[in-house]
This record gives sequence, structure tokens and C-alpha cells, in this order.
Amino acid sequence: MTMTGEIDSALDAADRLILDEAAPLLAGAVVVVIGGPALAAAARELGAAEVRVSNDEDATSATLEPALFAGATVVLLRLPKSLAALEHVAHVIAGGAPANVVVVSGGRLKYMTVGMNDVLRGSFGRLDVSLARQKSRVLTAREPLTTEGSDASRKHDADLDLWVAAVGGVFAGPSVDIGTRTLLSVFGRLPQYASAIDLGCGTGILAVALKRRRPSARVIASDLSAEAVQSARETALANDVDIEVVRDDLLSAQPDASADLILLNPPFHDGGALSTDTALAMFAEAGRVLRPGGQLWTVFNSNLGYGKALERTVGPTTQVTHNAKFTVTASTKGSAS
Repeated sequence: MTMTGEIDSALDAADRLILDEAAPLLAGAVVVVIGGPALAAAARELGAAEVRVSNDEDATSATLEPALFAGATVVLLRLPKSLAALEHVAHVIAGGAPANVVVVSGGRLKYMTVGMNDVLRGSFGRLDVSLARQKSRVLTAREPLTTEGSDASRKHDADLDLWVAAVGGVFAGPSVDIGTRTLLSVFGRLPQYASAIDLGCGTGILAVALKRRRPSARVIASDLSAEAVQSARETALANDVDIEVVRDDLLSAQPDASADLILLNPPFHDGGALSTDTALAMFAEAGRVLRPGGQLWTVFNSNLGYGKALERTVGPTTQVTHNAKFTVTASTKGSAS
């Protein structure tokens, strides 16, 4: 397999093994690439007739749903680390792809487990395992099995009387994480709102709670992750509430000064590394989208000390509640200058 220099430099050992295994299948094929932008460029160079891309970190890419795989004969997949995420991907592929689809999935050995084989066998009738090369391996799945309905897992939280639905490897799965529970504990102190946003909504718990508290309000659940967006939709459905769920990079689809209230439980990891960059970008976007006098309520690990950043990007910030683990703050957008 020979690639142009720019494409080749973007490929790692797992990508190259995936492409070597798939190369005989690519000429003239309809190809779906999941989670590997470099694989998409390489597939085009190797003669694919059509390449569709779904990347959970790119809100402009295609949503991972059965329709994405209509007519596809080859799927190139970078294996997710989570078995739940892999199970979701396999379920969706098997539910939408034709009978002759071939799924060529690969990753680094340090992130692969035997459980991945079992997950793929749950959605495909045949699985072939490659030899290892440069600390990478490929799993090739064929003969998709019939799948029906949603693969979301659901769990009822008795304390909140709320169903939580989770798809794939979405954060916290079908449960209420401690930070979200801390923010929910002070819901009685929220200001009035006609429009509210659950930014980085995950499974949509906060959005559903906002809508249940004020049924007449317009409530938007927004997240970059396609798995989170589907999870939030499933959670809303399970609780019989009508919210708007959008896949968006931060709040790019929302106009300036358009929301009365934004709730945020920001991530503080990028992969396995501690990072506050995403949270800071979320604060800035919230400041843009809030109307003058609107509020951002944020829950975060107390050791992160986001107060000054919130003051700078949104406005005057007060502490609502605090313990050794979590802090909840309310930041008020000032009047336009």
C-alpha cells in the first residue's frame, strides 16, 4: 500500500494495518469510516467510489445511524476503548448495512481485549482475527445479524424518579453521576427561565429535569458526541418530555443573547489527560449565548477553582453550594456595553 506523503504521515500503525487488510475491497466500493479522518483520505486514494465519515469529535460529520450504512460494502473502524461503545457501533452497522458488508476494525493491542471479539460476534456471523503487527491487530466482521430496536440501556433513579438512558460509551452510562446529582440538589434555587440549555448534555438528565420543572420553557440539550445526543433523546422519550436535542460543537448553532439559563457539568479530561481547555471554551460560549441578566449554573470539581474564569468570561459569579468534592456556581451575564 502506497500513500502520498501527507496522508501517510497522518496514519499510525493500526491505520496502516486496517488499510492493508481492506485494500483488496476498496476499489469502487462505498466505504464508511468511523473515527479515523486519515482513513477516509486513504480510502479515497485507494479507489473508493464513495466515502462517508462519522467522527464523534466532529459535529459536521455524519451521525452514526443505520441510514449511514445503506449500500455500504466496506466499513473501516478504529476500535473504541469501551466495549459498550463498540457494541453500539456494531449494532448500528448490522442494523443498516447490506448483507455483503465487511467491517475492518483495528486498534493498538494495549487497548484491545478478547471481549471485543465477543461483542462483534453478537452482531456478525463471522469474525476473522489478524496476526499482530507493530503492536496492532485487525478484527474483520462479516454477515451482519438482524437487529431490532434501540440498544440503549435504561435505568430508573428512584431518588429522582427519573429514567436515564445511555447509548454506547457515553459518560456515566445509565446512571446519575455525582456532579450532576449535586447540581440537581439545588434546582429549587434556579431563577425563572423561558429558555434554557443543557450544555454538554450527556444523557440529557439536566435537560429533562429543567423541562419537568418548567414545562412551558423551551429546553435545548446540546452535545458534540453523537452517542450523547442519541442518549439524551432516549432519556427524554423514557420520561415522556419534549425537549430539543442537537448535536453541536459547543453552542455554535445558538444565536447571541438567546438563553435565559444554561446548565453545565463540564468535562475535565481530554482522553486520559487532565485538561480544562474544553471547560473554558464552554464558559466563553455560554457567555455569548446568555441574554443580559441570564445565568450560567456550573458544577465542577472543587479543586479546579473555576471562579475567576467564570467571572472573566460570563460575569459576576457566586457560590451556590460547596463541599470537598464539588462546587456549584451561578454566573450572571452583565448588560451589553
